[in-house]
Amino acid sequence: MDILSDYSTGWLIGLALALVATGVIAGLLAGLLGVGGGIVIVPVLYHLFTLLGIDEAVRMHVAVGTSLATIIPTSIISSRAHFKKGSLNPDLLKKLVPGVIVGVILGAIASGYFSGTILTAVFATIALLVALNMAFKKDGFSVADTLPGTAGTGVIGSVIGFISTLMGIGGGTLSVPILSAFKTPMHTAVGTGAALGLVISLPGAIGFLINGIGVDARPPLSLGYVNLIGLLLIIPATMKMAPVGARIAHAINAKLLRQLFALFLAITSVRMFYGLFSG
Repeated sequence: MDILSDYSTGWLIGLALALVATGVIAGLLAGLLGVGGGIVIVPVLYHLFTLLGIDEAVRMHVAVGTSLATIIPTSIISSRAHFKKGSLNPDLLKKLVPGVIVGVILGAIASGYFSGTILTAVFATIALLVALNMAFKKDGFSVADTLPGTAGTGVIGSVIGFISTLMGIGGGTLSVPILSAFKTPMHTAVGTGAALGLVISLPGAIGFLINGIGVDARPPLSLGYVNLIGLLLIIPATMKMAPVGARIAHAINAKLLRQLFALFLAITSVRMFYGLFSG
């Protein structure tokens, strides 16, 4: 607790409120966009840990690991809400899950060898590419009318699982634009992406927890690379707000949903690149 003792009670209360606010926003986005909230949680935790003076060597790892852990309950709530609305396609989910699991395992292993700088660069780059795709993709554009066969779909799932694990995000960030490129209806892509969040976050969080055991310079009250303080403050807010986001999603047209998704990803990417080049 030595790190926390360097700050006043008022400052720590502000930090707690910031974490709760992060959970509220992340929960809304989890339900609204099917992104699992990690696209918000990771950069916010990264900057908060920077303010706390957490070592750069573990800062991004703890942000990613904690984010994956918070996504577990959020994705469950969000998936149930989308399923009730009829926007979660079980058959599509079954096709993607095997490949996603393979990708998550590979991502969890790789995270033990990658530096924090590499994880940050991966996050910022993929977020920007996805944002550009969503913002400038023309209506009606598609790669193909349907997903490829079993092998091709397996590769797609593996890429989603691998990169999502390294970024600490739910599967929606990548699966939504990819599925929409194969002419999957936007709301179905969002609902299915929300379900993939659980497939990615559970084994992903376990991997980061194991990789971080015994590592020096982690924040206080951390289990491996999962910080329990952030976990306990963020989860209640995300679970409360995810169903609200899911309800809002069904009142918004698909084009606006895509534009909101792209805007938020672009802002997030710019903030992370700024952190990389100004450090």
